[in-house]
Amino acid sequence: MAPRDAWLARWLPLIGERAAGLPVFELGCGGGRDSEVLAAAGHQAVGVDLSGKAIANARGRVPSATFHCQDIRAPFPVERAGVVIASLSLHYFPWPETEALADRIRQLLLPSGVLLCRLNSTNDRHFGASGHPRIDDDYYMVDGEPKRFFDRAATQRLFARDWRALSLDERVIDRYDQPKCVWETVLERAD
Repeated sequence: MAPRDAWLARWLPLIGERAAGLPVFELGCGGGRDSEVLAAAGHQAVGVDLSGKAIANARGRVPSATFHCQDIRAPFPVERAGVVIASLSLHYFPWPETEALADRIRQLLLPSGVLLCRLNSTNDRHFGASGHPRIDDDYYMVDGEPKRFFDRAATQRLFARDWRALSLDERVIDRYDQPKCVWETVLERAD
């Protein structure tokens, strides 16, 4: 049986090309699902997550990786990266903070480095895109946590400055008990 949500598999050749011998940096690594894919492909992974429980699980799942328990808005524990992964981790913040994070990621990347990013879609009805208290446009309080949802225009606006989109697709993923709708984008640092 194929693993659920095997999204990174199709990007492994690009990751291998752009990693430039540096660890792949993962923002919001959770329990290490994507870190495990990276390690199996021969990459060194460095991940950060706010949840101490998730970090403990990630360390058990991928002992070869390095994990830090911290807010992704804190200073990054790596100085440079050829590849950054931010899968479902940039949606918790007010728009100015989300833009600042995108800019910090771009600055972290080597020239022609890539960001592989997945964002909640405004069509993600099962996981909060409707029926919750509104904080701002497409930004809601979902089960006690703020969550932002993106349409194509918001995704493009977030990465409009000094990024070149290599791919941008809305996808339905099989990661949870119900289908989840996301924007998956792969971006190259453009200088």
